[in-house]
Amino acid sequence: MNAQRLLQHFERISEAPDAVPRLRRFVLDLAVRGRLVEQRQNDEPALSRLKEPKASVQSDDEPFEIPRSWTWARVADVAECRLGKMLDKARNKGIPRRYLRNINVRWFDFDLSDVMEMRFEDFELTEFGLRHGDVLICEGGEPGRAAVWDERETDIYFQKAIHRARFSSCVHPHFFVIVLRVSADNGDLATYFTGVGIKHFTGKGLSAFQFPLPPLAEQHRIVAKVDELMALCDRLEAAQTERESRRDRLVAATHARLADPLTLNSQPSTFFVNHLPRLTTRLEHIQQLRQSILSLAVRGKLVPQNPNDDPAAMLLGDHKFCLDSENEPWKLPSGWAWSSFNLIGQTLGGGTPSKADPGFWTGPIPWVSPKDMKVDLIKDAQDHISEQAVERSAAKLIPAGSLLMVVRGMILAHSFPTAISAVPVTINQDMKAIVPFRPEIIRMLLLVTKGLKPRVLRLVLRSTHGTCKLLTGDLFSLPLPIPPLAEQHRIVAKVDELLALCARLEAQLTTSQTESRRFLEATLHEAVAGHDTRHEGALQ
Repeated sequence: MNAQRLLQHFERISEAPDAVPRLRRFVLDLAVRGRLVEQRQNDEPALSRLKEPKASVQSDDEPFEIPRSWTWARVADVAECRLGKMLDKARNKGIPRRYLRNINVRWFDFDLSDVMEMRFEDFELTEFGLRHGDVLICEGGEPGRAAVWDERETDIYFQKAIHRARFSSCVHPHFFVIVLRVSADNGDLATYFTGVGIKHFTGKGLSAFQFPLPPLAEQHRIVAKVDELMALCDRLEAAQTERESRRDRLVAATHARLADPLTLNSQPSTFFVNHLPRLTTRLEHIQQLRQSILSLAVRGKLVPQNPNDDPAAMLLGDHKFCLDSENEPWKLPSGWAWSSFNLIGQTLGGGTPSKADPGFWTGPIPWVSPKDMKVDLIKDAQDHISEQAVERSAAKLIPAGSLLMVVRGMILAHSFPTAISAVPVTINQDMKAIVPFRPEIIRMLLLVTKGLKPRVLRLVLRSTHGTCKLLTGDLFSLPLPIPPLAEQHRIVAKVDELLALCARLEAQLTTSQTESRRFLEATLHEAVAGHDTRHEGALQ
């Protein structure tokens, strides 16, 4: 594999989702297929080192093609395996000694930060002791997870949840762990497990496990090449992490700048146009930016105030919410006023007509539920009810131009869906509707609910079994910032402009990631295809 080419193009390749993990899997997959290092004619064939080879795979049934100098082998043919000792505090005798549990075994290495002790008698030390080069394989938990015991410590043992495989001289233990990892990743290893819900890699399954076996000299070259390329992946991953960290710091700094009204008031459009692309290197950045735009909009920091605008108090009249300065969530811009859901409009609840009457569910009236609340403008719903259902059930007809909101459901764990009804609708009991006294404020009211999402989510109550809900009293008394009507129009226009820009950036980012993924595939394909075919797929 050409490490320099990978480094040269990594900036582009790394934009592909999971680029480095995919590179790691790619390297390991090449390793077990004989395509990572060259085959050499003077290598002693693997078959000659097997005393009594029992290849259980016919050539037509091989999982994949392997080089001619390789063979297929079963663990039972090349290793002595056994489970560790069972922990039984009431019966175990002997001297307390350190032992490994399956949680100490990770892929390719060990976590020795939490090693416990159990009693072992002298005659058990050889039976359950570890030697340099033993492979420890998890029987349960994550069945098949394995590592080679390369530690020099000898006075350490293992428990029953772990298999110890002690291989003959024809198998490099680190190569075997590579094979296990690839087999676990592609799902083949699971065919050797038992159990319906909780899976186990039993001794029988381990003994039957068949794997490709190269000449021992080639195994050593493969392990050395894998170590080299995994170190390269470590460097690439560290570089990617540092780059993403710098980007995140840039995002945080720019979001802080967005909160500065002087910046926005002086050049709002050019500032966003110039800086949005630098803020959107990941899809989650766009989501953060959308929320920042909405939060700035409801705080009066997105467009300048005009002292000639009629104040919001004139617009709201008796529907304003009088707060003293100590209880204000934040100080409003000049001309703004506070209101609340229970002041700004008529509140309506929802209901579900009886499913026992089919006539209730064959009508033309949209019956909106949380599953429909994925757009800002509700023109239809997945379910419909009849006029008879409205007359004879708790479902109420909600007029067009109303604000719909979800007040109960698991979606409230992370979101507060709201939308405007474009046509008369009904809603289910997990939702509420507000019919504003001043219809012209409905667009701003929708923006307010979206900009206040973090504050609303702090009001969500969670039951012991996980159900989320918003109490009507808490939600409807939440202070809502309302700007003058003229400024509302400017805010809505600016939000529409900036969110449209976010949508274009999101599409561009998705396209860029798709192209990066294709480029990664092409680079990996080139790595596979660019080898000397005389050596059946070697990569240098």
